[in-house]
Amino acid sequence: MRESWSATVLTLFPEMFPGPLGVSLAGRALEAGIWRLEAVDIRGFATDRHRSVDDTPAGGGPGMVMRADVVAAAVDAVHPAGDPRPLIYLSPRGRPLTQKRVRELAAGPGVALLCGRFEGLDQRVIEARHMEEVSLGDFVLSGGEPAALALLDAVVRLLPGVMGKDASGEEESFESGLLEYPHYTRPQEFEGRGIPPVLTSGDHQKVRAWRRAMAEETTRERRPDLWEKFLRERS
Repeated sequence: MRESWSATVLTLFPEMFPGPLGVSLAGRALEAGIWRLEAVDIRGFATDRHRSVDDTPAGGGPGMVMRADVVAAAVDAVHPAGDPRPLIYLSPRGRPLTQKRVRELAAGPGVALLCGRFEGLDQRVIEARHMEEVSLGDFVLSGGEPAALALLDAVVRLLPGVMGKDASGEEESFESGLLEYPHYTRPQEFEGRGIPPVLTSGDHQKVRAWRRAMAEETTRERRPDLWEKFLRERS
């Protein structure tokens, strides 16, 4: 039997966890022991009486920077040498998180996440601890915690036994390189808009063809970058 998938989050705000991960699919899976979550307060590794975790940036400039020594002590306590889990620093300058990377993380033993704050983290500890920098997109958050929650939600739902039907995720956006097709349900008529007739035809082959065509059209219109990548990989 596979051991529980394990997540450790290093943060200045451990009270933010599990947060939304404590409800719905992720919450039930957490209660069932399918995955484990530990939130660790970085301030607990500060050495001065003020529990300082940051200092002014070298070279001057606005804001504060998270200290390498404090963060290194926190990382070493929860992610010692030999820990097989990836060590990920949530950062707006990281590589964009993809569904492919999410699947890879779900297939592994777990993950250790470092949530940045202030202007960022001293580069030396990023390099010394071989952190993988990951971003949710081209925007800036007040800290890495919301990004950590999103990453964990994306991964946990793929763990065996979390989703009710294992096939339910196979046709979702990004799984095939395309955005997902549109969905419909009752009522048959809504404010003068009907359900596309093909979806009520009972012809499963035509339904599959329609869904594929709509996925391609949606991707081509909304995400030309994904569409070009899809065409390259298909050729």
